[in-house]
Amino acid sequence: MLRHEQQELVIHTAPGTPMGELFRRYWVPALLSEELPEPDCPPVRVKLLSEALIAFKDTQGRIGLIDEFCAHRGVSLYFGRNEECGLRCPYHGWKYDINGHCLEVPSEPEDSNFRKKVKLKSYPCVEQGGVIWTYMGPPALKPDPPALEWVTVPPSHRFVSKRLQECNYLQAMEGGIDSSHVSFLHSYNLETDPLFKNSKGNDYQIADPHPKFEVVESPAGLLIGSRRNAEADSYYWRITQWIMPWYTIIPPFGSHPIGAHAWVPIDDENCWTWSINYHPARALTEKEFNAMRAGEGIHVQYVPGTYRPLANRDNDYFIDRAAQRAKKTFSGVAGIAMQDASLQESVGRIQDRTKERLVSTDNAIIMARQRLLKAALNLQKKGIAPPALDPVTHAVRSAAVVLPKEVAFQEGARDALIARQGTAVTSV
Repeated sequence: MLRHEQQELVIHTAPGTPMGELFRRYWVPALLSEELPEPDCPPVRVKLLSEALIAFKDTQGRIGLIDEFCAHRGVSLYFGRNEECGLRCPYHGWKYDINGHCLEVPSEPEDSNFRKKVKLKSYPCVEQGGVIWTYMGPPALKPDPPALEWVTVPPSHRFVSKRLQECNYLQAMEGGIDSSHVSFLHSYNLETDPLFKNSKGNDYQIADPHPKFEVVESPAGLLIGSRRNAEADSYYWRITQWIMPWYTIIPPFGSHPIGAHAWVPIDDENCWTWSINYHPARALTEKEFNAMRAGEGIHVQYVPGTYRPLANRDNDYFIDRAAQRAKKTFSGVAGIAMQDASLQESVGRIQDRTKERLVSTDNAIIMARQRLLKAALNLQKKGIAPPALDPVTHAVRSAAVVLPKEVAFQEGARDALIARQGTAVTSV
């Protein structure tokens, strides 16, 4: 378990906090591209790492991410007019460009230089992989944009969604690197969900609900090997990539697309859960796209007009006790994604880790916490740059393999864990 002071360090991500300063050294997924679909479209509120911001795409198609509030009297620029290469405050007409520079102060004389003294906080953005990314750290230390495999595949090979998760990022992410729960929480859905079913690996997971974990550090984060019995002379390994600071790549299921996640703090009590399916060697089928849009697999259905899941804490996630008794779902909650989120949120907005009792299957969680804490303190006290800033370290993927019992997973699956453009994943 974590001591109180360790917990406080790892969960808080506002400006000036050790973890917040660490996270600001990375490119942050901020918006889906669909949220700013065209020049001069409506601006969008964005809250990241406890900072209230506004995003807009100007007349030239350039993306701005600036302080939400006008420098004049604090009006939210969400109500502003996005026009003629700037965002105009509706209260008194002050206008800002994508870099936060004030372009116009209509009440001042034309020869006044006052506007040149006004600048809102702004962060650079890039658009790639169906996502608008921002960098919130020191400008001189901005790394190259991310090169995770799902970012680099063609749009036809990828589906990206996001959903509001009403808890601290850490407990959500820890659920993503804990594959031991699959044999229980998702056990009745592995063979019914269209994005998971018909995988030989499902048989191994159900037959052996007692995985053994081996976790090793990688240049980008952690390699998490979950071992279950396969045949008499072999083990079934599900190998998850955890990439600093908040990414996972889920081991594949048969020939289905790979799954991936990112858990990005909104503030200390909420996060965005990004969910990605992709296939490096082929386009996704229309049937797969339809399933993802319908909220199957790791995706969800939404409250209309929002990215909040339709099943949420206000309606107890539509828990169905009859379905639970009939063994249609293990927890009574439908859908892989909300089965996870419902339990991660159930411990409260911020889990009290001083009360937990960890076991051997929690080794990946323990090591991820240690890696985050070490990176944050090294940055704060020694100025040491954190891992996984170099996009070269992102060229990895997960794998599901059957290996002889005497073969170490990181050796037997070495080639399978390297992302190579256009090559199929290794899966069972």
